[in-house]
Amino acid sequence: MKKYCLLVALLMLGSAPLVQAQSYAFTNVTVFPMDSERMLSDQTVIVEDGQITAMGAAHLVQVPGGATRIDGRGKYLVPGLSEMHGHIPPPGADAAFIENVLFLYVANGITTVRGMLGFDNQLVLRDRAQKGELIAPHLYLAGPSFNGNTVNSVEEAEAKVRQQKQEGWDLLKIHPGLTRAEYDAMANTAHEVGITFGGHIPADVGLVHALEKRQITIDHIDGYIEYAEAYEGPIPADKLQEMVEMTKAAGTWIVPTMALWETILGLGELDMFMAYDELKYMPKQSVDGWQQQFHARRNNPQFNMAISETIAENRRVVLKALSDAGVGILMGTDAPQQFSVPGFSLHRELELMADVGMTPYEILKSGSANVGVYFKDWDTFGIIAPGQRADLILTNANPMTDIANLQQQAGVMVGGTWLPQAEINERLEAIEKMYAQN
Repeated sequence: MKKYCLLVALLMLGSAPLVQAQSYAFTNVTVFPMDSERMLSDQTVIVEDGQITAMGAAHLVQVPGGATRIDGRGKYLVPGLSEMHGHIPPPGADAAFIENVLFLYVANGITTVRGMLGFDNQLVLRDRAQKGELIAPHLYLAGPSFNGNTVNSVEEAEAKVRQQKQEGWDLLKIHPGLTRAEYDAMANTAHEVGITFGGHIPADVGLVHALEKRQITIDHIDGYIEYAEAYEGPIPADKLQEMVEMTKAAGTWIVPTMALWETILGLGELDMFMAYDELKYMPKQSVDGWQQQFHARRNNPQFNMAISETIAENRRVVLKALSDAGVGILMGTDAPQQFSVPGFSLHRELELMADVGMTPYEILKSGSANVGVYFKDWDTFGIIAPGQRADLILTNANPMTDIANLQQQAGVMVGGTWLPQAEINERLEAIEKMYAQN
C-alpha cells in the first residue's frame, strides 16, 4: 500500500506545471515550419512566454539573455500535433487516470486535443488545462452527444443547441439516431447561434444532406461507404469522384480514424493487439474490456471477415481520393478505446495514412497546419513562425523521410513548457508502475 501511495504521489506531482524559464532557444536546428513543403537548416527558434517570437538563420538570431538553450544540432523541429477526435475521461473518473490520459497525449507530441464527447462539469478541466495548471494538451471540447437517446423531438434538438452554446462548449457532437427533422433543427439552430457541429452522419440524414447542412467535420469517413453501397466490391469510379467533389465543394473536413475503425471492423488478431507495448499505460480493466469487445465482435453471427476487409479497403481508397483532391484532412484516432492508447495510437494512425499513399508532408500537415486553419478563430498555432503558440516536437531523426521517425523524440513543448524526453520517460515509468499494481 505504501508503494502504491508513493506512485500516486509521483503521478500527481508530475501533473503540476513544471517550473521552467520563460524563454527558450532551439539552436542550430533543422525546422519544418509546415507553412509549405520546405526545410530550413541551421535555424534558431526563440520562445518567450508561450509564443514563438523569432526564427531565422542561427548566425542572425540573437538568443535573449537568460534563455534556456536547447541544442538542436542533428535534430528536427516540427509543430506539435493534434488529436482531432480524442476523448477525455468524465469528471467522475479517477483523478489520476484523467491526468494520465492527458499526459499520454502530450508524451507523444499531441499538443492539441479536440474532445469529441463532453460530460457535465468537464469544462472546468478544459479551463485548468488552458491555464497550465496540469500537463495537458490545449483542449477544445464538444458537448454531450446529440443522438437518438438524448434528443427525442425537434424542440429538444433546438433547446440542446442553445444550452450547449450558453454553457461554453466549443462544438456539438453528432452520433447516430437523430431523425432528419431533429438533425435539421440542430443544424439550423447551430448556424443561428454560431456553434459548429461534427462527428457521425445519422442514417436518416445521409452524406449528401450532412454536406448540404455544412457539418464541419465528418469523422471516421462516416457515410461514404454507405452512400456508395460499397460493402462487397470496389467503389465505382464515378461514385468516388462524386463524393470527393461534393465534399470539397462543401468545405467539410475529414477526420479518418483509420486504425481504430479497422479494429472495429474486426481486422487483426487478439494476440497482435495484446502485444502492443503501450497497453502497460492503461488500467487493467480497460484492457480487459477491449478484449471482451473483440470476442463479442468475432462471435457475432453477423460478422463477415470478407465484408469487413472490403469496407476497410474502400475506406482507404476514399481517404486517398479525398486527400489527393485537396479536401482538408485532420489527424485523429478516437482514443482511448479498443486498443487505441492515447498518444500512442497516433503512430499507428500515421502508419495507415502512409499506407494509403499520403506523403509525410501531407500526414504532418493534417495534424498541424490544417488544424491551425480549423481553429483560426480560437488561437494562432499549427506552424512554426513568429506569433504562433509554442507547440513543438523535437526529433532525433527526420520525419519527412520516414513518418515513423516522429517516435524518436528528444522532447515536446506544449504552450511554451518544455518537456525533455528524459522527464517524459520518467513519468511514463510511473504510470506503468501504477497500473502494474492493479
